[in-house]
Amino acid sequence: MKRGYTVLEFTDKLRRLRAVRPDISITTDIIVGFPGETERDFEATMKLVRDANIDQSFSFLYSPRPGTPAAALPDDVPHAVKQQRLELLQAQLEMQAAAISAAMVGSVQRVLVEKPAKRDPRELAGRTANNRWVNFAGPASLLNRYVDVVVTEARAHSLRGRLATAACVVSAGIVA
Repeated sequence: MKRGYTVLEFTDKLRRLRAVRPDISITTDIIVGFPGETERDFEATMKLVRDANIDQSFSFLYSPRPGTPAAALPDDVPHAVKQQRLELLQAQLEMQAAAISAAMVGSVQRVLVEKPAKRDPRELAGRTANNRWVNFAGPASLLNRYVDVVVTEARAHSLRGRLATAACVVSAGIVA
């Protein structure tokens, strides 16, 4: 796909990043079924996803885009094979993301409070440093502020938590 780097260069950069920040989460884009992709190529992608412990991915089936060099290539991977590979990839990513979320339970996370929670407007929702949504009870006066939240539960696509201490509300100049 004419990437300007190799898998070895990518994994070397990732190794150096993790030496400095072991808990870093990696998100990437992955296209499955690119022209000429073999089963061996796909397995190499899956191995990289596992070895690099990719947290999230914007993953898609290949489809030709007019004006791109790949559009002139034969689209030789059957749609059913592309779909199966995408499902395998996404299942692996979901499993890895769930493990990362589960490992966060009990930790204190710095959260940017962005909005009222979707399911309970009396709660707040914010993002952790690794881009996970966390829902927790707190006053609306915390919107657009950073707070420390203890993660109490990992759910399928979000976390639950509680404010680490009442002091984080007071330290923001807010009395709850």
